Amino acid sequence: MNAAADSATYVELARNWLDRGVYGVLINGVLTPVDIRAPGYPAFLAVIMAAFHGSHVAILLAQVVVDLATCCLIALLASRLAPAPFKRRAAMAGLWLSALCPFIANYTTGVLTEVLATFLTALALLVFSEAIAAPAVFVGTAPQRPWYQDRWLIGGLVTGFATLVRPESPLLAVAVGLVLLARWWRSANWRKLARAGALMFIGTILPLIPWAIRNARTVGEVQFLAPRYTQMPGEFVPRGFYSWTGTWMWRFRDVYLVPWKLEDEEIHMSDFPNYAFDSPEERDRISGIFDEYNDSLTLSPEEDATFAEVARQRTTRHPLRTYLTVPLKRVFSLWFTPRIELLPFSGDLWPIRAAWREDPVDFTVTVSFGAIAILLVGAALVGAWFARRSPVMALLIAYCLVRTLFLVQYDTPEPRYVLECFPAILALVAQVFVPRR
Repeated sequence: MNAAADSATYVELARNWLDRGVYGVLINGVLTPVDIRAPGYPAFLAVIMAAFHGSHVAILLAQVVVDLATCCLIALLASRLAPAPFKRRAAMAGLWLSALCPFIANYTTGVLTEVLATFLTALALLVFSEAIAAPAVFVGTAPQRPWYQDRWLIGGLVTGFATLVRPESPLLAVAVGLVLLARWWRSANWRKLARAGALMFIGTILPLIPWAIRNARTVGEVQFLAPRYTQMPGEFVPRGFYSWTGTWMWRFRDVYLVPWKLEDEEIHMSDFPNYAFDSPEERDRISGIFDEYNDSLTLSPEEDATFAEVARQRTTRHPLRTYLTVPLKRVFSLWFTPRIELLPFSGDLWPIRAAWREDPVDFTVTVSFGAIAILLVGAALVGAWFARRSPVMALLIAYCLVRTLFLVQYDTPEPRYVLECFPAILALVAQVFVPRR
C-alpha cells in the first residue's frame, strides 16, 4: 500500500475510532472492525483531532513538535557515545545534525507513522544505551535497581509502544539481545542475560496485550502486531506474486509500478525492467497472466500459483540472485535512494543530460538528497570507528544492521522504512566532530 493510501487509512481509522467508537474502516458500506494497522498512530491522530476539532494543521504541527523532541533525544544519544570531557560537544553536534537533516523533517508534512516511530525508536535507543553504558554492566556485578525501575524493562516498554506504531519495532530488542549475547556469552553471565532478556520481553509485550485481546474478541484472532500483508478480513494474499517480485525487484520505482498497482490499476509489460524475465518464454507466460488480470483487476489463486512456480524456477536457476544479489541491491536502494517522495520533484536522473536539460532544479535536488544520504552513512561509519570502544556504538550499529536485513526481505521495500535508523546514524556522525585523545 503506497504512502497516500496509508495516510487515508490512518485518518479513516482515527476518525471512525473517535466518532463511532469503532477501530475499523468501511467495507462495502459497512463499518467493519479491522486489524490492518496497529493502533498507535491512529490513536495519536485521534487525540489531536479531538483536541483541535480535526484540524489537519494541528496534526502537522504536533508532528513538528515530536520531530524537535527527536532532535533532543539524538543529542543525548550522541553524548552517550562521546568521552566524558566532550559529551557536551557531541550533544551539540547531534542536535545540529538532526535539526538540519531533511529526511525526517520531510515527513512532518505527511500523515504517516515515520515521525512518531522515529521518536519512539530514538527514545528506546537512549534508554537501552543508558542500560548498556551503566558502570560495570559488562564486568563484575552491575548495581541492580528494583525490577520496576530497571532500564531493561523501561526500554522494553518503549519498544512495546513503538510496536503499536510500527510492527517491526521489536527489532530494537533483537539488536540489544545481540549486543548482550556478544558480551555475556560466558556461563557466569547467563543469569544477568536471562534477567535482562526477561525484563525486555515483559516490557515489550505489556503494551501489546490489550491490542491482542481486542483482536481476539473483535476480529477473531490473537494478533499482537498487524498482518504482514495488511490484508482485510477474508482478503486473498498473493504470496506467489510477492515471491516472484522478490526474485528481481529492488528499485523503489518498481514498487510504484508493480506491487502498489495490484488490485487497483492495470499492470502492463512496459512497466517491467528486462531483468524481471530470464527468457522470452518466461516473459510471454507472465504477459498472459497480466492480460487476464487487466480485464478484472483481480489476481486469482491459480494465477498466483503460476507466479509462485515461476519464482521457484528462477530461484533454482539463480539462487545467488534471489538470496544475495537482489537483497544487496535492495540495501543500496533503501539507504541511498533520494528521499524526495513527499517533495514536488520527480527524482528522474537518467539519462543525465536529458534530465538536467528538462528540469535542472529537479535534477539538482534529487542528486543533492542522494549525496546527503551517502555522506551521512559514510560519516556514520567514521564515527563508529571513533567510538569503537563504546558498547553503545555496538548497539547502534547492530540496530541498523538488523533493521536493514529485515527490510530487504520485505515485499515492498520503501526507503522511508530506514528512517528509524537515522537517530543512530546521526548520533554516530556527531562523533566525527568530537576530539579523540
